[in-house]
Amino acid sequence: MSSGTLTEIEMRSLRGDDARPMPEWTTTFQLFMVALDPYTVQSAWILPTATRILQEYSEADCRTAFLMACDANDAQQFLGPLVDELMVFLDPDRTAISALGITELPALVHVNQVPAVVASAGGWDPGAWRDIAAELSRILSWNRPTIPDPNDPEPFPGSPAAG
Repeated sequence: MSSGTLTEIEMRSLRGDDARPMPEWTTTFQLFMVALDPYTVQSAWILPTATRILQEYSEADCRTAFLMACDANDAQQFLGPLVDELMVFLDPDRTAISALGITELPALVHVNQVPAVVASAGGWDPGAWRDIAAELSRILSWNRPTIPDPNDPEPFPGSPAAG
């Protein structure tokens, strides 16, 4: 995928910010996001793990967020109090998910400041998620989270990102 595609994608935060092009979200910080489809069991299964991973980077020099394939009401219902703890982007038409090259949800994606996708992994593949987190940790000189954690689910494929 070319970075030109990402420069045209508008990202809207759940906090009510105006939609802004992705480069405005990556001017200062890289993006580290977990994309979820709240209408599938796969996203429900991974929510505690995704939350733990994003929280471990919350004070690092990156912007952590959920990228939700739904509207604001469904994101709030699915995430509950997490909407007050972590950034949430809304992508009800899955335009950003598609532009990021995500084919399965849940997915972990790292976007640099270009913006370009550094790495992504669909479904819950602990080894792939661990590799993405390790590379981000190397770039940021940050501690690597434990992936998988003993409380994490067994690996599973994701649901189709196209919906």
